[in-house]
Amino acid sequence: MSSYRFNALLAWAARQNGLPPEKIDLSPAGGDASFRRYFRLTLPDGATQIVMDAPPEQEDSTPFVEIARRFNAAGLPVPSVYAADLDDGFMLLEDLGDTPLQALFDSDAAVLTQHHAALALIAALQNRTTPGALPAFDAALLTRELELFPEWCLRAWLGIEAPAEFAPLCEALTEQALAQPTVTVHRDFDAMNLMPHRGELYMIDFQDAVAGPLGYDLMSLLRGRYWRFAADDFAALVERFYRQARADGRLTGQVSFATFLRQSNAIAAQRSLKVLGIFCRLTLRDGKRGYLERLPHFLNHLEDSLAALPEHAAFAHWVRDTLRPALMERLAAAEPCA
Repeated sequence: MSSYRFNALLAWAARQNGLPPEKIDLSPAGGDASFRRYFRLTLPDGATQIVMDAPPEQEDSTPFVEIARRFNAAGLPVPSVYAADLDDGFMLLEDLGDTPLQALFDSDAAVLTQHHAALALIAALQNRTTPGALPAFDAALLTRELELFPEWCLRAWLGIEAPAEFAPLCEALTEQALAQPTVTVHRDFDAMNLMPHRGELYMIDFQDAVAGPLGYDLMSLLRGRYWRFAADDFAALVERFYRQARADGRLTGQVSFATFLRQSNAIAAQRSLKVLGIFCRLTLRDGKRGYLERLPHFLNHLEDSLAALPEHAAFAHWVRDTLRPALMERLAAAEPCA
């Protein structure tokens, strides 16, 4: 970030609080996979706010502001937007602290407790909002996400091609996802985007919300970055979500739990393939550091998901016999944090 832009951000944040720039302090508060940067603003009385810098030539902050206000109006726990300058890409937000949900994963019991809380938040999101105004998470978008895997993970990172089984797999995964009811989908409902604050779990990074499958956020959570559940524990959490969705009317008709679990594993496989592609793109195209070390974790998620889809056994064998050895060899040869 240039000194000119930082000074402009500092002056803007000071004006929003009716203070001269020298009366406030801005310190780095992290970033994410995008071009957004965050700073913690400390006021003279010790109160804090978060200042977001989202260069408008690289990030459109309009969806964040609109969705934040819509979710807030629905009584959902999201940070308040105190001020926004969309032309310059500056935003002033409620400070939720520095503790994402995964920081609380310090025992098996704690993991289960925190995931139960997160499941309840997904239910609140889906029950209190309507997805009509959001972009459709349709077949075209699901397919574009899947194409990130052969483009960036296979060709650009590993120098190999996808097997013949990949195309029919993509069709089947997309069909399974679209068979579910359409709800509001956060789209990256991973522990890193859930912040415990004032005794409640808050959502952040929701600007890419879409109208999509009932189980998508569930799979973002259960097969996310920070935990790998055993098959029985995974199924039990999916069943907990399923029963609640049936009870409150989000899931109707004759959809059995076995069918819902199968659909959920298909969504998890789709998301794992997408993430493998995105993490390679973040490394190769955007120069982001640290994403490669998470590739084996999502490869595990992919294999766990495919194990529940036996009709795709040929692709699962390719993952085991070709993709895994190639990926591990390439990682061993890569520079640390490349």
